[in-house]
Amino acid sequence: MSIKFSEDIVPMTKMKVNPGRIIRQVSEARRPVLLTSRGRGVAVVQSLKDYEEGAEEIAFLRAVVEGLVDLEEGREVSLKSAKRLLGIK
Repeated sequence: MSIKFSEDIVPMTKMKVNPGRIIRQVSEARRPVLLTSRGRGVAVVQSLKDYEEGAEEIAFLRAVVEGLVDLEEGREVSLKSAKRLLGIK
């Protein structure tokens, strides 16, 4: 996802005047919009679908990192033990 500065940075006043246009833009372009006030970024508007996908991806990556740390620190179990703990035959 690359930002298009000409489209994706929007003053708060435009959001106040036509919020539906901004919502349509983030949904159709699948890019977040940076809202500004007095030239400074104050908020990001993102589609719900993109937000949920990003949150799931972050959770997955955190779990992978935790698993790798567990391996490095010797906190591991055999497949047989894991199956027994989970009640899988």
